[in-house]
Amino acid sequence: MAEVILRKDVRGLGRVGDVVNVKDGYARNFLIPKGIAYLATKENLKVWDEEKKRITKEIEKQKEKARELAQKMEGLSINIVAEANDEDVLYGSINEQQLQEALKNEGFDVPRNAIVAHQHIKKLGIYDVDVVFYPEVKANIKVWVVRK
Repeated sequence: MAEVILRKDVRGLGRVGDVVNVKDGYARNFLIPKGIAYLATKENLKVWDEEKKRITKEIEKQKEKARELAQKMEGLSINIVAEANDEDVLYGSINEQQLQEALKNEGFDVPRNAIVAHQHIKKLGIYDVDVVFYPEVKANIKVWVVRK
């Protein structure tokens, strides 16, 4: 096992600055070459302290931009046109990619993994969807699925 300091958030492993134990091969072949982690040595801990200050400032700037975007998006309503049968059941379902395209048409370029639908969209109707930029920064939008 190798002890590493994470330079970026890694889903299922830890957040920036966490010291975690991972398998040697994962550290040596993926995390370290991609710049995602350092080996947790005394020297690297000192280097990390300096880098952490820089990264913290950068993350705060990104969060501020995300807050502004979330504020603009809050309460937004978007329409998605889809084909449905007589019982209002869609031929398929609405996925995050379609939601991303609809948001892009409204002038909001958000990553697909930030879009969180609370339920599968398989019928015509109105749905609440969250756009989560950071755990503490999100916007709620209304999605109107209408008949084509």
